[in-house]
Amino acid sequence: MKTALIFGSSGLVGKKLLSQVINNSNYSKIKIFVRSSPDISDRKIEMINTDFKDLEIIKNLITGDDCFFCIGTTKKNSPDKSEYRRVELDLPKKIAQISKSNNVKSFIFVSSGFADPKNSGDYLKFKGLVEEEIKSLNFEKIGILRPSFLLGKRKENRVGEKIGIFIFKLLSPIFVGPIKKMKPIHSEKVAKAMIKIANENIQKTIFESNEISDLVR
Repeated sequence: MKTALIFGSSGLVGKKLLSQVINNSNYSKIKIFVRSSPDISDRKIEMINTDFKDLEIIKNLITGDDCFFCIGTTKKNSPDKSEYRRVELDLPKKIAQISKSNNVKSFIFVSSGFADPKNSGDYLKFKGLVEEEIKSLNFEKIGILRPSFLLGKRKENRVGEKIGIFIFKLLSPIFVGPIKKMKPIHSEKVAKAMIKIANENIQKTIFESNEISDLVR
């Protein structure tokens, strides 16, 4: 039986992930690192109150088998450039580094389609830089998921994203060949794929959006 570590358990993917890990017999314990108490409770869950600006406090608690990282923000929620960088780049890199130093076996990261460390935009550049850091740490198992537009019920209202999703859903039938990775994907599928990658012998590291769907079909 394994211990799962979840960062981002209150987000769109994280909520689905947490409920699925609870029901997965491979895990006897789930450590969730949170700022406030979650809506869900279960005997498997160990809640660790976390100040994400000072990880040294909880460094020794980042121990277990599989670390799932799905924390993210937006420019709207983090308008300060340094704070945006901290959440999107510095935080996941630091969590990955601590996990490796504490002998966590696998690191499963929700990135983004078209992530690229050389991209001119901060979002895709930061995702790409985190991917590079994770790969350099040589975990026993690495899963980097690059979903396209994520479907599911969010806490906040993202009008621009809703419009984008609507358009992309309409265009989905013509997304074939190299652009099929642009099809929207449901957050539940991403969560299911994260668990599958951590628990099965899959000889692959990076999963584009369409490959995530194929994995859990």
